[in-house]
Amino acid sequence: MTNAEVIAIGTELLLGEIRDSNIQFIARILRNLGIDMFRATLVGDNVTRIANAVGEALQRADIVITSGGLGPTVDDPTREAIAMALGVPLEFRPELWQQITERYHRFGRQPGENARRQAYIPQGAVPIENPVGTAPGFYCEIGSRVVISLPGVPKELEYLMNNKVAPYLKEHYGQQGIIKTLVLRTAGIPESQIDEWLADFERLINPTVGLAAHPGMVDIRLTVKAATEAEADQMLENLAAQIRTLLGDSIYGTNEQTLVQTVADLLNKKRWSLHVLTCGFDSNSLTDMLINGHFENIAISNVQAPCLELKPTIEVELSQFDHLADVFLVANMQENGPVAELLLQTRTPTIMISDKRYFGGPPANRSIWAINTAFDFIRRVLITNPI
Repeated sequence: MTNAEVIAIGTELLLGEIRDSNIQFIARILRNLGIDMFRATLVGDNVTRIANAVGEALQRADIVITSGGLGPTVDDPTREAIAMALGVPLEFRPELWQQITERYHRFGRQPGENARRQAYIPQGAVPIENPVGTAPGFYCEIGSRVVISLPGVPKELEYLMNNKVAPYLKEHYGQQGIIKTLVLRTAGIPESQIDEWLADFERLINPTVGLAAHPGMVDIRLTVKAATEAEADQMLENLAAQIRTLLGDSIYGTNEQTLVQTVADLLNKKRWSLHVLTCGFDSNSLTDMLINGHFENIAISNVQAPCLELKPTIEVELSQFDHLADVFLVANMQENGPVAELLLQTRTPTIMISDKRYFGGPPANRSIWAINTAFDFIRRVLITNPI
């Protein structure tokens, strides 16, 4: 079974100055080729540490891919580090220098002496031409293993992975089957309860089942490896069916589907309207979610007054709208306050949410948990209401 490791290089990654996206992109390419990725490592711009990381990875993996550290500056040490790890010197490649010079000229620039560094690669390495940047990549074959070094600029790396590296890996290692994933999205059930129900599934080797908790929601990730896509799809379908039987309506969607979009789809189908009324709530998060939900009939109102303001003030706010909505989502209002009283008089279905409720997680997640909990309540009402 072919496996791979990825090493992302750059001190800026370790300092938290930028977020690495290259590992995720490489992982997806490897997954599509059916190659198992067992480990990813971040290393700073230090020749010795990079060389050690590469040497250790080669003891475990068939394929080692590095990203970053191939630029023209002194603090781009990947070429030296790979050469050190393999015990070979760097050598100057005139053809690479010509490519680099031509690319600089195309940009209307004259390459400096430091750009010449990019024409040096480990002895015996095979260059990977980079038509979308100035830093070429390279790969070094060590028996049945290979080290592939790519520039760290995301768009350059993505181009080279798609157009150079993926074809190389497929030719040399073959299509290792296919790895596919399916995410079942749930709401309204704590992670601990789902873990109890799915404990036996979580012990499987292929397929595998994993949980990821979010405020008020839990994702269930199903992953399978199979010889063909059709076989993988069948395995996922069979496993998902078993889990759906256990969790029922707690599953609101799959993959990229959001809870808010699910609620919007249900409301739109019933031709119901939604009126959201906020007072002193984290309205930015709520408004962003609502805008992305594509509701056909929605009104958003923020009461610019204390929540304990007299009932007439609230009535003025509501009078701005032609009619009371089919469903009211009221954020951070007292259950026995003037808004609740008014809505009860009109017999409008009302869901109250508050970021003052007890929430056992980080305080910063309290508002989003309250919003998700409220939307899940609306969802459950809608799927059980025959109207």
